[in-house]
Amino acid sequence: MSSIIKNLDLHAQGNWLPVSLSLLLFLYALFMPKKEIGWREWYITFGVIGYFAWIGDSLFGKMFDLVDFGNPNITGIGEFLSYSLIPSSLAVIYLNYFKKTNKWTLVIIFTIISTLIEWGMRKVGYMKPHGWSFFISIPLYFVVFSFFLPLHRKIIKCRS
Repeated sequence: MSSIIKNLDLHAQGNWLPVSLSLLLFLYALFMPKKEIGWREWYITFGVIGYFAWIGDSLFGKMFDLVDFGNPNITGIGEFLSYSLIPSSLAVIYLNYFKKTNKWTLVIIFTIISTLIEWGMRKVGYMKPHGWSFFISIPLYFVVFSFFLPLHRKIIKCRS
């Protein structure tokens, strides 16, 4: 039992922030009134974005060792929830409110939200960068919200 608790990395500094944010964003994404996407698009988006988030963690966190979350030797509950729920929930929420008329407003808002989440994780000591910086994150968030998610939406809305 103690090895299970140890592997959850519950005592990592700042672990409360990714766990809280993950659960809050996921619950909001789950229960928000569906406006621009239905359950089918919700399901597809959650899976696709979650997959890309884990690929990103594998590349940038493990292979290139640019960032650590919690204990660098353990994928704890905070890291698991950070990659499983935060990006997917933000993407679903973004697409739920996305229209061509409010695209750039949402891009700016969600880029700021994503940057604040990353900043918060750094401030509480949960995220420890080793070469990763906001100069990489902010353009990445901007591209995801301005290009990738609208393209993703177009693909999943296509019925043929």
